[in-house]
Amino acid sequence: FTMLTGAAFNTVSMLILRFLFGAGEAGAYPGATRAFFSWLPVKERGIAHGINFSGSRIGAALSLFIMPSLILLVGWRWTFVLNGLVGIVWAAVWLVWFRDSPRDNKKMNTEELAYIEEGFVEKGSSEDKGTFGQIFISRNMLLAMFQYLSSNMTFFICFSWLLPYVTSTWGAEVKAYHAPIPLLVGACANWISGGLVTLVYKHWGLVASRRAPAMIGFALGTVGLIAATQTSDLNFFILSFSIAVLGVDMTLSPSWSFCMDIGGKRSGSVSAAMNMVGNIGSALSAIIFPYFVASVTIPFFAPETGSGNSFFIFCGLLNLLSILAWMFMDPKRDVDRSLSAFAVKLRVVLLGVGITAATFGAIIYKVFF
Repeated sequence: FTMLTGAAFNTVSMLILRFLFGAGEAGAYPGATRAFFSWLPVKERGIAHGINFSGSRIGAALSLFIMPSLILLVGWRWTFVLNGLVGIVWAAVWLVWFRDSPRDNKKMNTEELAYIEEGFVEKGSSEDKGTFGQIFISRNMLLAMFQYLSSNMTFFICFSWLLPYVTSTWGAEVKAYHAPIPLLVGACANWISGGLVTLVYKHWGLVASRRAPAMIGFALGTVGLIAATQTSDLNFFILSFSIAVLGVDMTLSPSWSFCMDIGGKRSGSVSAAMNMVGNIGSALSAIIFPYFVASVTIPFFAPETGSGNSFFIFCGLLNLLSILAWMFMDPKRDVDRSLSAFAVKLRVVLLGVGITAATFGAIIYKVFF
């Protein structure tokens, strides 16, 4: 679908192709999470997620440098084709190389297999985490989805609005190298957070290894966002926003590790549910950011319209609430198994309808109002 995007001939065809691209891309991180669950012991999953997410940040930063030159060289249509070819090559490598289970890999030795399987589940924990429905409506899952939405609301401004916002605020002559800086900081943050998850797990156990990095991250995110509202200097703004991105990206490794803790063999679908709500936050950030810039004021922080300060304060508030959410997130808490199958299905449907209604409501507002 990336390659086919180069064949788009009007707005509708572009919208359809990018929607299909998004649907295809959606399995990437949940698939990786399920693979990590099969291949890595509990104590190594945090750093694995950190390494994985750092790649996406580095790729996004490099694209801001590479793609403009590539477009000038071959045109925007062939740029999509070349990007799509990368995916086809990797898919071929993956099909040949990857195996769902370590036992199916011919190069796996007995010692390594024992190491993986001995650390497969947290000591004292059961492999049966409950049905997907029971997990989906649990307190842990609802809080995980909320805090991930908060994280994405902050981060995806890097993708959708940071470069045009910086250009419109500080002038078209602003160098393009400012926009990739927060993305590169985000890459470093994922390594730091992944390492911190592993370190804390070693010394203080499972619960602290998830809560501490995430809560520190959201605290840094709040500080960075507030600082970004208190300057008219471009370099200080980029520094402040980079601190915010450093913070919210520190929450990724513990968030996805948490999904593995509460999801078990359903880690793929559980992390996909969290990622779905997070991506809704990403979409909402692109929709409401210009509204905040044009219409919302906040005393002291954003006394006038025309800046993103009101939106940064809004995201800062979400980050503070996410710190509170993590205080009540417990990877060792079991799901409520007392509910009947019908009650579970009903709550899943109601929650799904609510999420869908909020999403399409925002889209309708964007398109028509």
